[in-house]
Amino acid sequence: MSEPRESFRFSHRQSVGLVFLCTLFGVAAQYFIKSSGMQMTHITLAALAANWQLWAGLCLYGVSTGLLILALRDGELSLLYPVISLTYVWVTVLSVLVFHERVTAFKTAGVATICCGVALLGKGRSE
Repeated sequence: MSEPRESFRFSHRQSVGLVFLCTLFGVAAQYFIKSSGMQMTHITLAALAANWQLWAGLCLYGVSTGLLILALRDGELSLLYPVISLTYVWVTVLSVLVFHERVTAFKTAGVATICCGVALLGKGRSE
């Protein structure tokens, strides 16, 4: 019998990179899901099953989840999971640029709060 191979381990930096990549896949998933909903006039089981944009969004969420599992395996949950909140930042930017949604003072404050929180968590990690 052969010896089990040691699995690849991610460094702290690689784990953060994977989670950051998760946020981008999450944004792409949101784009496809929103686009799919905008094109549907009637929501039926058949319409949902035939909607390629919906399935693309769901698949991208699956990829994001898989990457998150890999990142969390070797990273600190208390640092990495809050980085996922950057998805809200990217979704807000996407909403403005692609869907022409309005940015309010509250949205701006929320995005700033998320960015500051993630930065503080990262700073706390480096000390």
